[in-house]
Amino acid sequence: MTTSRALADLRAHCELHLPGDDGYDAARTPWNVAVDQRPAAVAVPRTAAEVAALVRAAVAEGLRVAPQNTGHGAGALGEHTFDDVVLLRLSEFTGVTVDPVARTATVAGGTRWHEVVTAAAAHGLTAAHGSAPDVAVAGYLLGGGLSFYGRRHGVAANAIRALEVVLGDGSLVRATAQEHPDLFWAIRGGGANLGIVVSFEIDLLPYSDIFAGMLLWDRARAADVVPAWVEWSRTAPESATTSLRIMSFPPLPELPPFLSGRDLVIIDGAILEDDATAAELLTPLRALAPELDTFARIPAPGLLAVHMDPPTPTPTVADHSVLGDLDAAAVAAFLAMVGDGTTSGLMFAELRHLGGAFTRPAESGGALSHIPGEYGLFCLAVAPTPQAAVAGKAAAFAVVRALSPWSRPNLIPTFTEHRVDTGRFYDGEDWAHLCRIRDHYAPTPTLVANHPL
Repeated sequence: MTTSRALADLRAHCELHLPGDDGYDAARTPWNVAVDQRPAAVAVPRTAAEVAALVRAAVAEGLRVAPQNTGHGAGALGEHTFDDVVLLRLSEFTGVTVDPVARTATVAGGTRWHEVVTAAAAHGLTAAHGSAPDVAVAGYLLGGGLSFYGRRHGVAANAIRALEVVLGDGSLVRATAQEHPDLFWAIRGGGANLGIVVSFEIDLLPYSDIFAGMLLWDRARAADVVPAWVEWSRTAPESATTSLRIMSFPPLPELPPFLSGRDLVIIDGAILEDDATAAELLTPLRALAPELDTFARIPAPGLLAVHMDPPTPTPTVADHSVLGDLDAAAVAAFLAMVGDGTTSGLMFAELRHLGGAFTRPAESGGALSHIPGEYGLFCLAVAPTPQAAVAGKAAAFAVVRALSPWSRPNLIPTFTEHRVDTGRFYDGEDWAHLCRIRDHYAPTPTLVANHPL
């Protein structure tokens, strides 16, 4: 690994961990602890000035910089060679300021969604956040962002109004529709390939409460529930954004009894309607007699807990694809892999309903302003050992392969946990335009993104 006097001197301005330091192992470990990333150093800046100084020092020493906040999606980044990389941990660079009149929030580069949602809720507002409270705003937004508001409001990246960006030479620029508009377009989808975002200004949503929750059945009901949800989703209005998961929980005492040691079918999400309309919309699913039904009017921050994402760092491997319309044969293929009586080896196999505003290019959007496709397939396995990781990857890929007759060529960055052809994230013309802008703003590969252009 590389060390340098110039890099070590940054200790006076920025928390820095080098190999052999007591804090190095903790600092280099991402949320997905199955990923073993060993960079030349780990920097933990707390201001934009520290980010810029770190980038300049790294470039001067011939090193590259990889920004990472929580490391939820560290799988793809972990496939890079790290000997000449400084891992830039932005997790201590946080803060949220809400303008309730403009309905916007200004968010520091390392902030997590629960901080934004809590700040917005004080003003009767919320944000197009993801399904977990501790996911970082930056990676989620710059990778598109699929929220339970999305079938009405589109991908979350379209909510970005302005960005403060540290470029690969250490300079700090502001990017908006008027200032550096080409960079503003490209980084909304191109992410760390173009620069390190140290501040976001985003539009907020006018919801203080929301009709949301989950329906739960034993997996023995999968053959009834899965085709019913697929049929229901075909005509569901854009006000409804839901997902269906086949989930397997280990017998852990810290889990509630309705989850511990069980295989389940769960439908969850949000419906942007009044209570009576939402209840009527759910009638066909409730007619399947779920053993648990939590759909109700809840404060908007409660939506962060509905999907039950793991609350603590977890070793995982995953695979995914984007699907078109699902006919009876597709449902049968899905059930054959994860339905009752199967042993998939997965923690869950999820079908996320897309369509609606997710699929429509936004007029003022960036390089990734929509996701063509009707469903996102996401399969995840817990991987506490290297052997479990190999088995988990195979299990996830097996489900993706079984649904391949219904898959589309495109992929979703925030669901993609391994290195792929990055062009699959974008439309063809957008991909070419994005690469031209990258060549202008990042002519040398100083910055290391999860998915390099």
